[in-house]
Amino acid sequence: MGNLDLITVIIIAANVIISYKGFGDYSFFDRYKFQVGAIQRGEQIRMLSSGFLHADTQHLLFNMLTLYFFADVVVDILGPIQFSLIYFGSLLIGNLLSLYFHKNEYHYSAVGASGAVTGILYAAILLQPGMSLMFFFIPIPIPAYVFGIGYLLYSIYGMKNKIGNIGHDAHFGGAIGGYIITLFLAPWLFETSLLMIGLLALPIILLFVLKKMGKI
Repeated sequence: MGNLDLITVIIIAANVIISYKGFGDYSFFDRYKFQVGAIQRGEQIRMLSSGFLHADTQHLLFNMLTLYFFADVVVDILGPIQFSLIYFGSLLIGNLLSLYFHKNEYHYSAVGASGAVTGILYAAILLQPGMSLMFFFIPIPIPAYVFGIGYLLYSIYGMKNKIGNIGHDAHFGGAIGGYIITLFLAPWLFETSLLMIGLLALPIILLFVLKKMGKI
């Protein structure tokens, strides 16, 4: 983890430059953030541009650090073009899911690369299922798939209970994007990691069951 390929450097630089432009220019921020009403009026550029804006420096730093730690896993195994497909595909799918869940909330808005970054995280877990994560507040390594599943279960909880000013649905949609696109690009995983594919699918299935039941 942590080796930066050129494409990762470009994406991080774009996030930093555009986010800081938004920090100091509210009209720019307002013009390119994700907003349901504006998108429904035809401003589809927001589906992409919102992924390069952030609410504040802490939000930007968290997303870029997460990307920094997991991007090289995807780039090393699949290559930079496939990495880009997963990143931008996850960003768009995350925003599509958010649009679906908030289609009747005209003023709903959001920003951040979280959907794209969560897609890269899920892709990395699929590609390297034996990977473990260390957190400063937990002194033992945690299997990455446990973190991934737990994160999506928390996202479902956050969506259901509207916890915080966080786009939980975009995070979840990004994970779905990373999951589907990675399996499309790396079909050999069905032979080498079938159990992991099944485990990571569980929270995705749960989300749509709860939506069908009207619980979310």
